[in-house]
Amino acid sequence: MSLTTLALIALVPLLVWRIYSRLKNQMTRQRSIVSRHYTGVIVFAAMVLVPGTELGDRPFQLAALAAGAIAGIALGSYGLRRTRFEDTPEGYFFTPPSRMGVLVAMVLVARVIYLGIEIYMNQGSNRPNPRFTDSPVTMLCLGLTAAYFATFSVGLMRWRQRMRKEIGDM
Repeated sequence: MSLTTLALIALVPLLVWRIYSRLKNQMTRQRSIVSRHYTGVIVFAAMVLVPGTELGDRPFQLAALAAGAIAGIALGSYGLRRTRFEDTPEGYFFTPPSRMGVLVAMVLVARVIYLGIEIYMNQGSNRPNPRFTDSPVTMLCLGLTAAYFATFSVGLMRWRQRMRKEIGDM
């Protein structure tokens, strides 16, 4: 085993731990900023639509992306029901279900790390490196994560619109 491989084996758990810690810190009480919700919808919708346009000739991967998106929408809707919304004098806040958000995000992170390791292991061999859209499992993970966070962003935008209507009705 080469020194580079040993370093990779030692650094991957550290990388996973740092990503997990960062995600866990992000899944706490947050100020609701409408521009972030719009950005979330655009970015996460693009994460599904861009690979979807490339998968026209690969129906199995496209079906996996769609299945992941459907599951992500369902989980996002469930997560919104478990989210605590607050209207305080300091502003609007929400607290998402942290375990669910971290789990969904870590599914995609784990898959990306797996692909990185696979690309590293292919070095020096004649096998081509896998593309991100080659695997149905990757497309499932991508669809799940992107649709979950897009659904969450849409739900937060709708909540803020209801708050704005209530203020206008007063």
